Amino acid sequence: MLTVLSVAYPLAPTGPDAVGGAEQVLTHLDDALVHAGHRSLVVACEGSVTAGALLPTPAAQGPLEDAVQAEVRRAHRGRIVEALERWPVDVIHMHGIDFHEYLPPPGVPALVTLHLPPSWYPAEVFRLPRPHTYLHCVSRSQQAACPPDASLLPVIENGVPLQALTARHAKRAFALTLGRICPEKNFHVALDAGKRAGVPVLLAGEVFPYETHQEYFRQEIQPRLDRTRRFLGPIGLARKRRLLTAARCLLVPSLAPETSSLVAMEALACGTPVIAFPSGALPEIVEHGRTGFLVRSEEEMAAAIAEAGRLSPAVCRETARQRFSLDRAVEQYFALYERMAGVGKEQVASEAGTRAEPFSRAR
Repeated sequence: MLTVLSVAYPLAPTGPDAVGGAEQVLTHLDDALVHAGHRSLVVACEGSVTAGALLPTPAAQGPLEDAVQAEVRRAHRGRIVEALERWPVDVIHMHGIDFHEYLPPPGVPALVTLHLPPSWYPAEVFRLPRPHTYLHCVSRSQQAACPPDASLLPVIENGVPLQALTARHAKRAFALTLGRICPEKNFHVALDAGKRAGVPVLLAGEVFPYETHQEYFRQEIQPRLDRTRRFLGPIGLARKRRLLTAARCLLVPSLAPETSSLVAMEALACGTPVIAFPSGALPEIVEHGRTGFLVRSEEEMAAAIAEAGRLSPAVCRETARQRFSLDRAVEQYFALYERMAGVGKEQVASEAGTRAEPFSRAR
């Protein structure tokens, strides 16, 4: 039995209804560990929902200013140390963009999943002095954007729970767009494209208490809302599944160099084509003219919305089944956990006088 300590980003709760991709990946792995008979420990903020043991840290209150972020990171660091003292942890798996702020002392092997664009991380994270600390990416385009001298494990692409996304809802006329409401997600373009196409647009997601996010919502989203362009706020998994299944298409107008797109994978699993800007890894997910369209402007997005109805839901579902299975991702993570746990045991043996082989890395 393995004991895995997963460490979430301290400012966002984990759980089945989590908004962020990193939180969703952690949630899936936590659930899979428990169902496989392993011990799963999760350091995450209060309000998180876990299958394993939740080791909570205080949730941030009010605007997410620097002092507030420093305090929640301090609490995270302390909870990690407590967990390592209490349980025989085999592997630490870190998911937050700020993981380097609470990276534990040398000892237990640590895996860091880089969920966000490499340029968003401080340069020093690619040259960490801590022994047995391994980084990996979630897409080929993300790995290609890393510093050329970065030492990385092979890519593990994200997956989605195909069975849980199976639902029967008739297709309706609306387009759907969802995610974190912030400037780089560019959701106002999706609203404008829907109006240009004469198709209702539903926007779902959460506005986190960052000033830039709230200002974007006030200035770019609220003025565009009307009877055919509606903001739903945060939605849970069950409602997201219904909407993704019933939607004419999913709109992903992101300007960020997306490292993956769980929502695009989920839409395809629900039989719904994806219309996206070709940002980051999205061209690796959307097959233009087959499971969706890659567009570069509001005008092109509007034209693609009109064309979305001719794409086959069955082809979308089959593509998701073949390419985006969560089971495949979990299997790869578990194999990596086993290898890393072996490194930890070899390290103990080495300290006792037995030679230990280094853990191999691959760019």
